Parts: sequence; C-alpha cells; structure tokens
Amino acid sequence: MNNASRGEEAIRRGSWVKLICGASNQDLSSITDLCAVYAVAGVHCIDVSADQAVVVAARKGLDWAELNHKVRPWLMISVSDGEDIHFRKAWFDNAACPKDCSKPCEKICPVHAINQIHGINPSLCYGCGRCLPTCPYGLINEKSHRLELDALAALIRELQPDAIEIHTAPGRLKAFEKTITQIMKSKVPLMRIAVSCGLEGHGINAEELAEELWKRHACLRTHDQRPIWQLDGRPMSGDMNPSTAKVAIALWEKIHHLAPPGPLQLAGGTNASSIGLAPLAIGLSGIAFGGSARSLLQPWLDEAQAREIPLWEWTDGWETALTQAKLLVRPWLTRNTKQKKLHLH
Repeated sequence: MNNASRGEEAIRRGSWVKLICGASNQDLSSITDLCAVYAVAGVHCIDVSADQAVVVAARKGLDWAELNHKVRPWLMISVSDGEDIHFRKAWFDNAACPKDCSKPCEKICPVHAINQIHGINPSLCYGCGRCLPTCPYGLINEKSHRLELDALAALIRELQPDAIEIHTAPGRLKAFEKTITQIMKSKVPLMRIAVSCGLEGHGINAEELAEELWKRHACLRTHDQRPIWQLDGRPMSGDMNPSTAKVAIALWEKIHHLAPPGPLQLAGGTNASSIGLAPLAIGLSGIAFGGSARSLLQPWLDEAQAREIPLWEWTDGWETALTQAKLLVRPWLTRNTKQKKLHLH
C-alpha cells in the first residue's frame, strides 16, 4: 500500500494519527528528530509550520524514515485565515527582568526556550503560552507569527506539501475563502485540506460551530477539495493533563451529529489518556497529538542536540524515544480494526 492509500485507509478505518510539530515551531534539529521517530512509530501525517527551513528539516527526518523503514507519512503545512494563538511566540525584554526573580517562566517552558541570559529563544518557542500567566511582573507578551496571505500561493508551490491545514474562527468565512483561493492558485495537488476550529475562546455553541463548518464545506466543495474536520478541544493547552483529553472528546460528542460530511479528527488537549475516553462510534476518524507528543520525547531531543547528532545516530536514545512514541501512537493504529470502515468523503 502506498503512502497516499495508507493515509486514506486509516481515515476510513477510524485509526488516523497525525503529529503536530507546531505552527510556530522552528527548532529545526528537533523537528527532524520528531518526524523520524513518529514516522517510524506509525503516524499517517506530520503537520509543520509553513516555513521553508522547517519543511526542509521535516523532510530530512521523513527521508531517513523512508530509506531505513520504508514508511513516509503525508507532510502537511499549517496556515491561518486570521489571528490565531497557534501562530504566536512569547517575548519579553530580558533586561527588564529583576535579577532576584525566581523565573517561573523558565521552569514551566516544556521546550526550554527561556533562560536567564537570553530571555526567550524564538527558534525554540512554539507558542504554547504556558509562560504568559506565570510572570509575577507581567513582562511576557505574545507576538503574532503568521504568514501573509499574498505570499501563500508562491510558498505552497515552493514547499509542495501533501496536505494543508487551515486554522479558522467564527466570522472569518471570507478570509477562509480567500485562503482557499490562494491555495488553488498554487496548483499543488493535495490529499486533504484540514480545517481546524473549536469552541474555546470563540463564544459560540456547538450548533454555531457546525454552521461555520458547513459554510467552509460549501467552499471546499466548490474547489473539489476534501476536508478533514479537526476539532480543537482545548487549543495550546499543553495537552498533558487527563482533563484536557476529556475536553477534546466532549467537543466530538457535541458536534459529530451536526458536522458536515468528512472525517472528524480530535485535537487540542489530546494525550495518552484520549484512547481510553475515545468513543468507538462511527464518525471519529482519528486523532492529532501536539504538545503531548513533543513533550514526551523532549529529554531525548535535548540530549541529541547536546551531542550534535541526529537522534537516530544515538542508538540507546533512539530506541527509548521510539518506544515512548509507539506507546502513544499504537493504540490508535489498532483502534476499530474489527469494526466496519467509515464511509467518508
């Protein structure tokens, strides 16, 4: 089975798994390692920032996985049709930070992007936002890190992704339509277009979210594009607490009977607890793991960077990291294998 067919088969079977590397993540060596590990662990798609250097780093990991393990997930890039918390980075003036500060921001950062000398390293920061409320002096702010629309078509032609994800929000239908128009101008054939939206932070209910998705469905149908509806339960949550997994499942339960045609996929708050909560009912096509997947492997990613080698060249670290990745991914790969395949378009 080729890579395109493998992904579509997983969607129909309800066992689709995606890795979200982070729409603002530019930690290039870690992206290479994450892509290699999770590709071998069995994910069907890897979602990265729409950035040339990031895509090169991701393809380096995917090339290695294909050469050594004969697997190659789809490569998806993330864009947004407006301001979005997934497209941000934290920032503060390190000179303004009091010398006696206990640095709670440094302690809470999952990717060690903050240190007492340099402040926040923008290449490591992926915008999770956990540091923002921890500063006792209110010094940490967020900066938008979003691609301008008029550069999108040319960038897609350059990057040649297999799929694209659009982060959207209520009231942004015209912006969504303009984004789709730019995607079509690129003339790059796509496996799927993922549409990511949720309830939190938007002040809407499930019926209103469904209405927004139906409008985007009409737009996608006009351009003969097939969606994946990514239900963002708790965006940028850190994803480690079991309660966040419940939020993601709760969103699916509210929306699945109202949503337009197409596969529904969990995201935002997903972690190892999600599989125990996930319903086996027809309609749930799979899951995306973001912060939980990255945090799970962070010690081995850090050590590989310290050794200045790809993770796969450190045999013990690679095997341990791969084992951890498989523990997260494999329960979803075998989910619903005895059930009827989903009939989705």
